[in-house]
Amino acid sequence: MKIADVMTAEVDVVKPDQTIQQAASFMLRADAGSIPVCDGERLVGMVTDRDIAVRAVAEGMGPDTPVRETMSDEVLYCFEDEDVETVAAKMSESQVRRMPVVSREDKRLVGIVSLGDISRSNEHDIAALALDGITDPGGEHSQV
Repeated sequence: MKIADVMTAEVDVVKPDQTIQQAASFMLRADAGSIPVCDGERLVGMVTDRDIAVRAVAEGMGPDTPVRETMSDEVLYCFEDEDVETVAAKMSESQVRRMPVVSREDKRLVGIVSLGDISRSNEHDIAALALDGITDPGGEHSQV
């Protein structure tokens, strides 16, 4: 099964010049700890609730701070034609719960895949394997 078969195609994104307050609002609405940052359809980063709390608020930045100042610009992503098992292994190794999905030909954002998406597919064992890698031995989970 390909990741395109289980991903969520409709993705809220923020632009690099939008504020962290707007990004936090999108995350609240989507009940997600991260949101892709796109310049047009091109994925340029990810911003997480941790980025906002630790990089911005803890350093005294205000809610009007542009997302580009707090986002992570090294983005882990997968291609829409990759196998679910391969992507689940990447998520486990990288300890992330959500991963942007891009097209192979032009690397534009086409969706996002979460552990929930994988677990709702026929790949239950693969989702469990990914979750085991995301959960550390102390029982705490990744924030992404």
